[in-house]
Amino acid sequence: MNPPPELFLEKSLDDLAFMSGALELLIRTIMENSDQYSGHGELEYISDTEWQFNQVLTEFILETSPFAAHLLPEAVQKISAMRASSEARRKIIEDNQPIEIIQSEPVVTSAEMNGLLGGV
Repeated sequence: MNPPPELFLEKSLDDLAFMSGALELLIRTIMENSDQYSGHGELEYISDTEWQFNQVLTEFILETSPFAAHLLPEAVQKISAMRASSEARRKIIEDNQPIEIIQSEPVVTSAEMNGLLGGV
C-alpha cells in the first residue's frame, strides 16, 4: 500500500519555499556583483532555472498533480506567492540581459521532453 501523496504536501511546500529562497539569494548575489559575473552566462543559466522552477510550481498546482494542492486554499496561496516571486525575479533578470537571451525560452518543458523521448 502506498502512502497518500497529501502526506508529503507540507514538506514539499517547505522544499519549494527553500528553493525559492535560494533562487532569491542567488539572483541578489549576481545582481550585486554584476561586474564579477557579467559575460559568463550566469544570467542565462539562472533565467532557465527560474523558468523551470516556475514550471514545477505550475505543475504542482494542477488538478492532475498527485499532491492535490489545488484542494487546499492555503497551499494554493503559498504556491501563488512563490510563482509571483519567481516572476518578479525573472523580470529582474530580463531587465539585466540582452534581448536575444530573453527570447530563447525553452519551447518544451523537461517533463514533455521526457515524454517525447520515452524516458531514454
